[in-house]
Amino acid sequence: MTSAPPEVVPYADGRLMDVHRPTVHTAGPVPVVLLWHGRGPNERDVLRPLAREAAGLGLLVLVPDWSSEQPDGGGAELLASLAHARRIATGLGGDPARFVLAGWSLGGREAVAVATHPDTPAELRPGAAVGIASKYADPAVTTGDAPLARLAATPSPVPLWLVHGTADEIVDAGHTRELSTAVPAATLVELPTDHAGVVLTVYSPQAGRCVPATAADTVAAGRRTASVLAEAAGLS
Repeated sequence: MTSAPPEVVPYADGRLMDVHRPTVHTAGPVPVVLLWHGRGPNERDVLRPLAREAAGLGLLVLVPDWSSEQPDGGGAELLASLAHARRIATGLGGDPARFVLAGWSLGGREAVAVATHPDTPAELRPGAAVGIASKYADPAVTTGDAPLARLAATPSPVPLWLVHGTADEIVDAGHTRELSTAVPAATLVELPTDHAGVVLTVYSPQAGRCVPATAADTVAAGRRTASVLAEAAGLS
């Protein structure tokens, strides 16, 4: 799973965004995935294993740093990263008509909230959203409301994919099942792994963060998450 480091571009106030270009040859523009990490501040590196795997399936994957420790919970940074990703995607060979907003843990709630909120501008709204190992009953810092309550009352304007590990001890899989019940059209994928494994990582107490996984079963689960990103983007 070793490879060259991704390209890095700034997007707002010195924040950085990893650019993972597709590693398979395709003709024409490729689907784009903007992938938000979880609560830990500036942890775009945590999602590099998943982003690299998804790039290997033919996706352009953009992973920004952001910090939930900002006074607004990081909402402005998340929205700025979305606007920037929309601006640069075409120049990076991406197809703006196949743009997926995805997130893991806290980032997953925010991705679903922004993608489905009625006030999200049309030029920013993605074509699909993927929530990974998240909970959706709490208000999102980007929109101010809880996506679960809103989606239980109104249909989602975009297709949803929901991924969760059945062995997750950080965020119980019941939270994702609850949203899946509220949105019957959503695609639910449950994987035999934990909170870290679902994004192709394992938590390291020594490092105090998630690091790339090497165990075969964890790698297999994380690769399935990458395939969900590809499916949401319209790749078979």
